Amino acid sequence: MTEAPLPDSALRGAVDLAALARAREAERTRAERAASGAPSAVFVTEQNLQAVAEQSMSVPVVIVFTSSAAPASETLALDVERLAAELGGFLPARCDVDVERGIAQAFQIQAVPAAMALIGARPAPLFQGSASEAQLREVLGQVLQVAAQSGLGGPAPASEGADGAEPAPEPLPPLHQEAYDAIERGDMDAAVAAYDRALVENPKDADARAGRAQVLLLQRTQGADPQAVRAAGAAAPEDVQAQLAVADVDMLGGQIDDALGRLLDVASRVFGDDRDAVRARLVELFDVVGAQDPRVVQGRRMLAALLN
Repeated sequence: MTEAPLPDSALRGAVDLAALARAREAERTRAERAASGAPSAVFVTEQNLQAVAEQSMSVPVVIVFTSSAAPASETLALDVERLAAELGGFLPARCDVDVERGIAQAFQIQAVPAAMALIGARPAPLFQGSASEAQLREVLGQVLQVAAQSGLGGPAPASEGADGAEPAPEPLPPLHQEAYDAIERGDMDAAVAAYDRALVENPKDADARAGRAQVLLLQRTQGADPQAVRAAGAAAPEDVQAQLAVADVDMLGGQIDDALGRLLDVASRVFGDDRDAVRARLVELFDVVGAQDPRVVQGRRMLAALLN
């Protein structure tokens, strides 16, 4: 299992562009669960935590701790929800650590993804990091076993009311939906074109700019071997293209500080067309991370100082 450090700020949640396709799969999964009467995932907040704990007195609750800065946490949450519908016997739940940091601290969550069970109102840490299908089935089987030994279990009751249920997602703007559909079918050129048209319609569309940057990042890193890319960058520190490639694989892997720091360092040592290329890539990666992220704010200041 792999771990990602608990973030101080969000990464907009889409460096892993497969998450966009997973979102549609999640929507299908939720629709199938609703049609079958299976429970929707509960979103755990400080306001409903006590109610969730009380619910765990009759059926175990499996909470996945998620963050927009860790796309793998969304994957884990979707997998747990899918297996809840398939296996039954427990209630799936989520807790967004970007919003509910008090809960994350109370449960001593140090990294995301992370999963914890509540069995009879008692927390039982399951794991931190991503999990394969086999690992997840084994852990959930153990949760059901412990619950059965405690006299709990059976079909998980449907979530009551709208407080704990995930709201229906708002429809995307038409061109964003077009880009989303193109990503889902693997046509990245069409996705970029859709985002380009969205930016022509509204040059201030930050989501379209971020989506476009993320698609381009995915295109550039498709099929890349991160270890080989990093080795090539280490062997040729003055090769601007090699450094750009390392920054891309770092960004895709969530190593934001390394990616931005590397390019800012390169920008301080090159001039002319090379500096223009580095500046353009930095601006693109800033869009991936998000304008409000402190690392982007600082990076923009440092880049502006270099260019003046």
